[in-house]
Amino acid sequence: MRPFRFGVNVRTSGSGAEWVAKARKVEALGYAVALVPDHLTDLLAPMPGLAAAAAATTRLRIGTAVLNNDLRHPVLVAREAATLDVLSDGRFELGLGAGHMQSEYEQAGLAFDPGPTRVERLAESVALIKRLLEGETVTFAGRHYRVTGHTIHPRPVQRPRPPIFIGGNAPRLLTVAAREADIVGFTGILFRQGARQVDVSDFRAAVVDERVQLVRETAGARFAGLELNVLVQRVVVTDDRRGAAAALGGGFAQLTPDEILASPYALVGTVDQIVADLHARRERWGLSYVMTHEAFMDALAPVVARLAGR
Repeated sequence: MRPFRFGVNVRTSGSGAEWVAKARKVEALGYAVALVPDHLTDLLAPMPGLAAAAAATTRLRIGTAVLNNDLRHPVLVAREAATLDVLSDGRFELGLGAGHMQSEYEQAGLAFDPGPTRVERLAESVALIKRLLEGETVTFAGRHYRVTGHTIHPRPVQRPRPPIFIGGNAPRLLTVAAREADIVGFTGILFRQGARQVDVSDFRAAVVDERVQLVRETAGARFAGLELNVLVQRVVVTDDRRGAAAALGGGFAQLTPDEILASPYALVGTVDQIVADLHARRERWGLSYVMTHEAFMDALAPVVARLAGR
């Protein structure tokens, strides 16, 4: 099994000094990766934010979690990814997604196509980006993109290219991830009506079994080389794990305390209990790359200290 590594989604900052301090804290706490989401809201733009985080640290990897494919042409994504990999001395990880928030598309004047079309477009984009990052001179004519005789500069430091991360929950998206990505992320979240409704019923362990099996079957011989990631939505360090699970509220109100405690998308209990849960989830599902949100960075830090690299 792969050793554990941990990542944290960092969002925004009021100044350069504050952002630098935040990146250095992520590194000092033992996290392997600092990631920036990509939404048209109160977030730093991911690429310049990650460049600053890399410049302020020495070993911390940086990544997007995840770029909305529909906001950028794949040629530009490949060029920016390669540049960030060079500027970070080979510490960049490229996370890509199909987009899911209809309101963002409306604000930017973009058509919000049905999910199958957005995922199909992502699949074309990922294939193009991989070829460009690997140094090919690419000519491609697909349904969504056309590229003629293009080679990117610079070449990335990591060879054959930086790792590609694709995360989600929908079977169609996970199928693309299983075929194309190096890191497959499980989120468990269903976005309905253009993300106007969020459903976490797929947080249940039985559904995770199904999603991991789908990736295993789709990836085939590739599966052994994949890193499996989980996005943890809540971290609560407590002596009363059952009571804390019952009190989570929000979307978790759809689930019973037993379902919450069995779900990989929540970590609730003492540090020892959380460590045991992560070992069990790695054993059951192969989940070794654990990602959470900035709000839970400090709560998870004692677990990171116990498990990172082990």
